[in-house]
Amino acid sequence: MKTNRILTATLAVFASVGAYAQTVDDIVDKHVAALGGMDKLKGVTTLVTERSLSVQGMEIPSKTTIVVGKSMRTESSVMGNSMVQVVDGSTGWMIRPAMMGGTGDPEDMPADQIKQQVGQLDPFGPLVGYKEKGNKVELVGNEKVDGKDNYHLKITTKDGQVIDEYLDAATYMVSKVKMDMNGQAGEIGFSDYKDTDGIKFANTMEIANAQMGTLNMLTTKIMVNPKVDDAIFKKAAK
Repeated sequence: MKTNRILTATLAVFASVGAYAQTVDDIVDKHVAALGGMDKLKGVTTLVTERSLSVQGMEIPSKTTIVVGKSMRTESSVMGNSMVQVVDGSTGWMIRPAMMGGTGDPEDMPADQIKQQVGQLDPFGPLVGYKEKGNKVELVGNEKVDGKDNYHLKITTKDGQVIDEYLDAATYMVSKVKMDMNGQAGEIGFSDYKDTDGIKFANTMEIANAQMGTLNMLTTKIMVNPKVDDAIFKKAAK
């Protein structure tokens, strides 16, 4: 019996060491494979996602159209008012209703807001192809997220943004991200991954920071590589 206990303890130690022995590249490679594989991900040129955002008892539908690495347009409907946000290359514009401090006409997007949204032009995140993107990734260690083992990776992007990503140690999918949100610390929880055209997408997101509180976002539809008219990203005349 004593021998069995020693053997069990020894195996547990080896299992623990093995978990930490994985390199950053081992973890990232498994993450990419879990998402669908690099070939699949690189084959995505356009993406349309429809979501419903729950905030203060309201359901706010939104539609985001992305031309990967180039342009993004998000349209939302708030209490019957249309809100539009567009990033096209290094420029951006938006339409805000009066209830949100706007005029209902197209206006230039502030530079800091553009910077916040540019990262979303890459729908699969800073880990996928991180070396090509000029990002630096460090393995901080193993941590628990909602009671499950996760790899904590610290990412420093090419432009100096620091992002903490937590990957489920069993599935290698992102479970949580911590990052700066409009000058405040915030985090996003990802769950309920589902397959669309051979690629895994999180269908539920929980966004939290001190300014916004907690917002719940549910994905209702995803289209991979639909035809997109570039005209939707051009700033409309007043």
